[in-house]
Order: sequence, then structure tokens, then C-alpha cells
Amino acid sequence: MAAPGRYKGLLVMNTMLATGDAPLPAGFLAWREMCAKNPGFDIARLFARGNPQMKAAQCTAYSAPFPDPGHRAATRVFPALVPESVVDDGATVSRQARAFWGHDWTGQTLMAVGAKDPVLGLAVMQALRQQIRGCGEPWVLEDAGHFVQEHGQAIAEKAVNFFRPGPTAS
Repeated sequence: MAAPGRYKGLLVMNTMLATGDAPLPAGFLAWREMCAKNPGFDIARLFARGNPQMKAAQCTAYSAPFPDPGHRAATRVFPALVPESVVDDGATVSRQARAFWGHDWTGQTLMAVGAKDPVLGLAVMQALRQQIRGCGEPWVLEDAGHFVQEHGQAIAEKAVNFFRPGPTAS
């Protein structure tokens, strides 16, 4: 939003704007609580839960950057950093972003949703869709979980075709 002229398209995948003036989704709160109660949680197990289409080896690969608890500091802290109140750090900029996407955004938006995401699934994304000016119906990937990017080839092809200039964009 600081340089709107630089961007013509927005690809949104299983996310939210934590503005502090609306309740956080129940799935997110459950995930936050799980992280707080299980500081040594297994990254591979977390990925398997949110991405049922992924094979065990793929989930395990996500654990590689986190060989010990010290390397998992950010994964333990991140959930608690998501703003829940209007005075929380980040809430103001999220509200500014909501205003930008809702009123000033003039580019194209492609929303891709993993239907099996237990944290930020279709209902959360439909609410976000209402906050983004000109955002069409979401593209729902029935076999995708939270990490929609795991469907890389399909996402890349859809995005390239969607954002392609001219009458062939869909």
C-alpha cells in the first residue's frame, strides 16, 4: 500500500488481516493455544495436520530448518504476535491495509483457498474477500490445506493466466 503503482495484481492464499477490531478465527485461536501448550511441537506433524494431501516425507522436509528447539523460537512466538486487540502491535497497519484493499486497490485479485485448511479455510477467506475491492469468487482447491503453495504448478499456471494482460486473462 506504500507503493500501489508498483503492483497490478494480488494473489491471496489462506491468510487474514488481524485488525484487532474483529475476533480472530476459532481455528487460529486453537492453533495459537496448541503452540503455547506444546512449545516443542513437531513441525512435520503440524504440516501434516494442515495439509492432509502432503506425503510424510514432504512434511518432514519442512522440519529440516528446525533441528532443535532453539531454531523453533519463531514458530513458538509467531502465533502470539498476531494482533487480537486494537492496541496490539500490528493492528493499526492491518486496519490501514484493510482500508487500502477495500477502497484504493485497483488491480486484479486472485484468491486461492485450500478447502482442507483447519485454521484459515474458506469461511475466513470469504470474509477477507469482502474486504478486497474487486476480488472475485475464490478458486477453491479441494485437496489443499493451509499451504496452498504446495500445489505449485497449478497455482503458477492459474496465476500466470489470470494476470496475463489482455483479453485472454481469466
